[in-house]
Amino acid sequence: MDHIDHILIVDDDREIRELVSGYLKKNGLRVTVAVDGRHMRSFLETDSVDLIVLDIMMPGDDGLVLCRELRAGKHKATPILMLTARTDETDRIVGLEMGADDYLAKPFAARELLARIKAILRRTRMLPPNLQITEVGQLLTFGDWQLDTTGRHLLDREGTAIALSGAEYRLLRVFVDHPQRVLNRDQLLNLTQGREAELFDRSIDLLVSRLRQRLGDDAREPAYIKTVRSEGYVLAMPVEISELRQ
Repeated sequence: MDHIDHILIVDDDREIRELVSGYLKKNGLRVTVAVDGRHMRSFLETDSVDLIVLDIMMPGDDGLVLCRELRAGKHKATPILMLTARTDETDRIVGLEMGADDYLAKPFAARELLARIKAILRRTRMLPPNLQITEVGQLLTFGDWQLDTTGRHLLDREGTAIALSGAEYRLLRVFVDHPQRVLNRDQLLNLTQGREAELFDRSIDLLVSRLRQRLGDDAREPAYIKTVRSEGYVLAMPVEISELRQ
């Protein structure tokens, strides 16, 4: 029997739950709904899903808290799409830093949500071998830094580990996989989140700013991630690859 993707919708808005679940079911998906974090946890204790649609604004534990909890537990590999009614870009980037795979701002069209869900599922199932968790560990060296692909953290020249959020790691991994090549925002969003840039979407710019802080880069004259006016960003350093010793 062919696999039917199972989607869990966690939202306290009954109208949204009914509208979204009905539309997704009509399009061949299996859907379960939960009204809050407690119901979500109860369901996930006994069942698994292929993707979670998680609202940020909920009573009790909000979506950001639940996303962080999911990423720390046995469902850490389950894709998460966050829904937010907020327009503050910082809230969106926090969701990505917590480990969400994408976000969609309310109000939204059910067709757009379905397209995002399919894109996330397709991307997570078609990761190239060099991005699989089971890959042979590598140290990617650029300038005074190394990126550890097993621990998913930075190492400075003294070997001190610098923790990265999931969103920071994905973006830095794209840069080190494409060194000295200018990448525009559409390309960066496609490579890290599997979607095209939306109007006024500055999430990549915020993440680049955070990466520069991690790397000790001067935002006015960065040595590592440079801004190319009207084009995008580029990792200015060459990258050397070496296999991690077990």
